[in-house]
Amino acid sequence: MPVPRRFDRRPPERDTTRINERIRVPQVRLIGADGEQLGIVDINDALKRAQEAELDLVEVAPGSKPPVTRLLDYSKYKYEQEQKQKQARKHQQQVNIREIKLRPKIATHDYETKKGHVERFLKHRDKVKVTIMFRGREQAHPERGRDLLQKLFEDLDGLATIESAPLQEGRNMSMLLGPSKEVDKLLGAEEADDAAAAADDTAAVDTAAVDAAAVDDAAADAS
Repeated sequence: MPVPRRFDRRPPERDTTRINERIRVPQVRLIGADGEQLGIVDINDALKRAQEAELDLVEVAPGSKPPVTRLLDYSKYKYEQEQKQKQARKHQQQVNIREIKLRPKIATHDYETKKGHVERFLKHRDKVKVTIMFRGREQAHPERGRDLLQKLFEDLDGLATIESAPLQEGRNMSMLLGPSKEVDKLLGAEEADDAAAAADDTAAVDTAAVDAAAVDDAAADAS
């Protein structure tokens, strides 16, 4: 039986900025296109100036008395604001918290595998919650869990900082690790190496192209 389609009945978001004829007050404080203060003018005079300048009259401070308006190209202004918001969202770093679970008597091979996962997460600038799971009589020796967490931290060779010290809750003991400044240095070095490799590849292609052109010229001279 097909699932009935759900429609979003919320009204679309509207641009509440008042421009041009939507500004219905007798007077406004007007700012020119270059930012100059033009004082308080009648709304009709402000609209006329906007029309003569082929710009829009935009209300930028509706709460003021009288409201503050400015002459500008609203479509261009709105586009630039949207681009700034996109760039701001792009540069916002999203922090993820990953979790790795260990046993107090974990085998060496399993430990190395889990440590590799922690290193990979940290290099992606994620935080890592490392949890030791105790069973049965293991709960009587919490020091083994703390020792294992400390060993893991030391084996990460400076990639991590302890953001939350080992804390036992019931049968589990957890520690929160975050990427250290060493991660930024490491990633910066890797990015530099990638850029250098890309430059070498480009240079090799250019050299090959020059060699091919020389061969073509030689063949043309021979003919």
